[in-house]
Amino acid sequence: MKFHIITFGCQMNVCDSDWLSYYLQAIGWEQVAEEEAECFIVNTCSVRDKPEQKVYSLLGRLKEYWDKNPRCFVAVGGCVAQQVGKKFWKRFPFVRLVFGTDGVAKVPPALERLAKNPELRISLLDFLDFYPERENRLPVHLPAQGFVNIMQGCDNFCAYCIVPYTRGRQKSRQSGIVLEECQAMVDRGVRELGLLGQNVNSYGLDSHGDGVSFAELLHKVAAIPGLARLRFTTSHPKDIAPEVIEAFGLLPNLCPQLHLPVQSGANAVLKSMGRKYTREKYEQIVTDLREVCPNIALTTDLIVGFPGETDQDFEETLDLMRLVRYESSFSFKYSDRPGVRAEKMSNKVSEEVKQDRLERLQALQNEHTRAALRARVGTHEQVLVEGLSKKTGDLLPCWRGRDLGGRIVNFSHDAEMLIGKIVPVRITEAKKHSLWGIVEGEPW
Repeated sequence: MKFHIITFGCQMNVCDSDWLSYYLQAIGWEQVAEEEAECFIVNTCSVRDKPEQKVYSLLGRLKEYWDKNPRCFVAVGGCVAQQVGKKFWKRFPFVRLVFGTDGVAKVPPALERLAKNPELRISLLDFLDFYPERENRLPVHLPAQGFVNIMQGCDNFCAYCIVPYTRGRQKSRQSGIVLEECQAMVDRGVRELGLLGQNVNSYGLDSHGDGVSFAELLHKVAAIPGLARLRFTTSHPKDIAPEVIEAFGLLPNLCPQLHLPVQSGANAVLKSMGRKYTREKYEQIVTDLREVCPNIALTTDLIVGFPGETDQDFEETLDLMRLVRYESSFSFKYSDRPGVRAEKMSNKVSEEVKQDRLERLQALQNEHTRAALRARVGTHEQVLVEGLSKKTGDLLPCWRGRDLGGRIVNFSHDAEMLIGKIVPVRITEAKKHSLWGIVEGEPW
């Protein structure tokens, strides 16, 4: 069968999609462009309403392939699949598999059954009380950047968040299995690893843990020979341990970059959200991080217009942004998600106010981003090359990669292939969202 995967949402979905791609190719299926595919796998996100609506729009478009070839079928996975379930079958007859995140491991054999029996439909939506391990079907050679899920689900139940209802309760993987997967990926060419979880800071704290804390896991992964870079996401501020903060000053290959979602700078809103930390606690975490790693690049998530958010609450969020000066942020207007506590809150903020607040917040963030990028001019950065840049150089090919802080860096070089190489670059110019530089040294 020829298959095509379309992924929405978080890096964990990307990781799941990569595993499905590797496995299907290992059993003889062929990954192709959309217009050639017979089987479409759509990995979905329902954290906000807009990505969910994109799924319905996409399925409407994919129907055209089914109209031309009734053998075509679609598998819908991820959070929207867990939320909508078998209802997809009534609206979209060409959807023949729905699966949640706990069902990913069973998807390949399910797809093989569907390919042989055009009348069959399968659902893999049960939540499991353990982490469902997946058979390792990694190819011989992997890209330089790779990701490893270290856990599944979340126990926090923030008032606005649908994740515990679509990904289930927290289940940590056994540390030995995580390390084996990390080692296997490094052996196949991965130079930068990202450890993934809904809340990596609480890794090992659930009943599925084996006694290894997240800080201990960081040290073990960082010690893998040949691993040049290590990152992790996402971190919940309430669970970040002093040992994790200290790791940024101790581990040379732990990148000086952290995504630390704050959501709001107002204590009243944080309490209503159920975030279980105060603004003062968050500020102390930032101070501690910058003490052990002065050049750390901090990014965050922000929600404007949460039910009950006042003008003063919003001003406190802007004030926190001025204090921390995030290098970038993901910011959104609050939207109701089905079944969460905030959906039932009565003191909703109007759409007009939410839009105004979002525009003001993003304008401030743009100022901080531009200033952070300008501050990098003249520095020497180690850039892991991801591919050719969409930008154009003068005469030489233009390449694109990321520095240790996760910033995009463009540069020109006459090499035929630099993907996966680490290139020493002196930064000469800051653009709106990226940096430009000149190569000063040999790629390695």
